[in-house]
Formats: sequence, C-alpha cells, structure tokens
Amino acid sequence: MVALSAEETEPEPQFPLDPHRWVQLWLLSTLALLSDWVCFATSAVPNEWMMLEGHDASELIDIFLFANVLSCFLYTDITAFFGLRKAICFASGLMAAGALLRSGIPFSVDALGGLYAGVDAMPAYLTIVVGTILVGVSQPFFQCAPPLLSQTWFGPSERSLATATAINFNQVGIATAFIVGGLMANTPLGMAHYFDAMTLCAIGASIATVFLFRERPASPPSGSAAAAWALEAEKLEEEGKQPFSLSYPRKAAALLQVPGFELALIAFVASIGTTNVVSAFTAPELARAGFAPGVGVDLAGAGFQFAIVAGGIVLGRFVDQTKQFKQVMLSCLLASIAMLAALGVAEGYDQSFATWAVTGLLFSLGFVAGPVQPIAAELAVEVAYPCDENAVEATQQLSGNLFSALLVPICQGAASFDLQFPGKAVDMRGDTIILLALVGLVAAGFSSFDAPLVRTLVDDAEAVAATTPVE
Repeated sequence: MVALSAEETEPEPQFPLDPHRWVQLWLLSTLALLSDWVCFATSAVPNEWMMLEGHDASELIDIFLFANVLSCFLYTDITAFFGLRKAICFASGLMAAGALLRSGIPFSVDALGGLYAGVDAMPAYLTIVVGTILVGVSQPFFQCAPPLLSQTWFGPSERSLATATAINFNQVGIATAFIVGGLMANTPLGMAHYFDAMTLCAIGASIATVFLFRERPASPPSGSAAAAWALEAEKLEEEGKQPFSLSYPRKAAALLQVPGFELALIAFVASIGTTNVVSAFTAPELARAGFAPGVGVDLAGAGFQFAIVAGGIVLGRFVDQTKQFKQVMLSCLLASIAMLAALGVAEGYDQSFATWAVTGLLFSLGFVAGPVQPIAAELAVEVAYPCDENAVEATQQLSGNLFSALLVPICQGAASFDLQFPGKAVDMRGDTIILLALVGLVAAGFSSFDAPLVRTLVDDAEAVAATTPVE
C-alpha cells in the first residue's frame, strides 16, 4: 500500500482564514479604545476638570458625539471610494492630530519649567474643543468598520465574536479613562501629563496602523463573502470606477425598508444610549450610592466597561455558534431592565445598599446591556445581505450617537427629579426612569422580530454545495 500524504488525506478548506485577521482586529480595537478614552477622558475627575477649565466634563462628551454624528454621513462613501485601509489610516492620523491639539506638545510643560514658570498646564479650552471635534470625526471610521472587517476577514463561526470585540473595545477606552484619569488627573500638572499620555498612545497607534493594516485577505473567508466579492467585481467591470458622491443617505433609506432592520437598529440605539449615559455619570451616581470619591469609584467605573467587553465576547461567541440573535438580544434587554431598576433604587436617597451589591449590579448591567450593540450590528447585516456593511453600521452609529448626544443632557437634567414610591422607603431618580422607559419600550418592540437571516442561509447553501459530490 502507498501511504497518503497529509495533503491528500486532509484537503485544504474551501475558505481558508488568513491569520493576519487577528492583527486587523487588534488594530481596529485599539483605535476604538483610544477614541473613547479621549471622549470620556475626564469622566472620572469631573470636579478637577471643572476647577481647571470651568466647564462640565459632560460638555466635551456631547461635543464629541455631535462631531461623530456628522462624520457618519461621510464615512460610508469615503470608505467605498478610497478603500478601508486608506480610510482607517487617515482616521488614525486625524485622531492623533486631535489628541495633539488637546494636549499640546507632550511634556513640554516640564521642559519649560512647569507651572512655577507661569506656563499653563493645558492649551486654551477652544483648542481642546477643536481637538475633541477632530477625534470625534475620526471615531466612526473605527466604530462603523467592524461588521465589514468581520465579513471580509472572518469565517461564519467568528463574525459575531470579532464584531463584538471591535465594537465594544471602545469601552476599554472608557475604563482606561477611569483608571488612568483617576490616578493621574488630580492636579493641573497631572491633568496635563494625562492628556500627554493619550497623545503619545494615539501617535503610536497611527504609526502601527499605517504599517500593519491591510485592505483584505488574498481569498474570501466564507461563502457569503465570496458571493459579495463576485458581485462587487461584476459591478466594477460593468460600471467602472465611479466618481465620489454622497450616496449614503440613499443607502440608509433603503436599509430602513429591509424587514427586521429597524428593530435591530432600535435595539442598538437603546444599548448605546444606556451605556453612554451610565458611563458619563458613573462618578456622581456612585457617590449617591454611598461610594467615597477615589479609587473605589474609578475601579467600579472601569469594571462596568470591562463587563461590557466580557459580555460581548461571551454572548457574541454563543450567537456565532447558535445564530440565536433574537433570543439573546431580547434576554439582554429584559435583564437590563431588571438591573437598571435595582441600580435606580440603590442610587436613590432612601436606600443604602452595600458597595459590593451596587458594584455587582453595575457590572451585571454592563454584561447584559453592552452586547446588544455588536449582536444588533451582526443581525442587521444578516437581514440586509447582500448589503454595504459600512452603511449598516454607519446608520446604527449615527442613530446611536445622535440619540446619546441628546439623551446625556436630558438625563443630566432629569437626575434632579426624585420619584418617591407611595408607602415605601424607596425612591428613584428621573434619569433612571428615562432609561427604564427607553429599554422597556425597545424590548416590547423587538419581541416582534421575525425576519430571515439571509446571510446565514447563503453560507449554509454554500457549505452544502461544497460537500455534495458531483455526479
């Protein structure tokens, strides 16, 4: 008998996966981390920021979110025209420039003799605002790209995991703001050094992106990707390279007509709105729950962000294996209602919960509310296939961040209202009531979801065709 070689006994998979996909995911996740670190940079030290600049810390968050919304309108067409690699490299450079405006030349204060020589610790507030706008404009390029990256580089059993990691890794940036900001930004000079650190990280990430980020692998990673690439090549051959135009509004309008898309969209919006509001006001909320200012608040705020990432990875992996998008998302929304209600009571004035109980509720909220965003993004691509993945996520990010920009000041104002429950020593602040109403209405609406997972059907059909012997 003749021994068969490994190549003869183990044929190459139909859709091999490029190992560089993990580098791509790491780069995009890192850029998302840095952008939200900038956005929520002063959330852990709102009092210090107010004393230093005379402005509320949430003001920069709102400015960032509005800049993000405006950029979402252009992201899809810029990426379609120039390609993903050029768009991401440009955005990473824009973020580095914005961070540099916010900090000034890193560590130049010390070089000039520091505050004692009459040198201001920070640039003028207007310069910080302009820098914040530049970083806000860059963020959609990192936050809208994950579904396209997953479809282009990852197999069907990895896509939700990859999307969850890239979309939710910005939460690690918020956690970094709580940990690093809480440790460094307690004095004017410390605040300056803190902003310097952000700038150096942004410059380093931009350089790494230019050298390491690629457009796409040599071969498609799945049947649905192969079919999409074939359609793209056919369209390019028939129509040629089209001049740049703003086609996103038309694409967004078409997506809203796809059955099931609007339900995935409202679930995404509810999730990002909830997590952004909780992230923006974690410090004052925990103070009302009895936490002393300092490391405990910083670690609790960071833990909430890490819980969002962990939930996205765990539940995203589960969805990859089971494709139970509706069941998982609806369960997360219902669990979020329970966690919000419990936290609302704990952060009121009439009840005193142990700090470990409040922390556990906060982490649980992050674990169940955060994963709705990436799973909703993948669900939207599933029902709208074949579609422009960039347009899908741009629509979700635009809607989510615009809603968040409006929701943050509304919740800030509502926090001064306190609802007393008759006959019970229980109260709940207005901001919690708004979030409860939001998530409750969205859960009720999403329970009617009943749209086919078109992309999964294509992948399954390709898999069957590949394993069926030719007669």
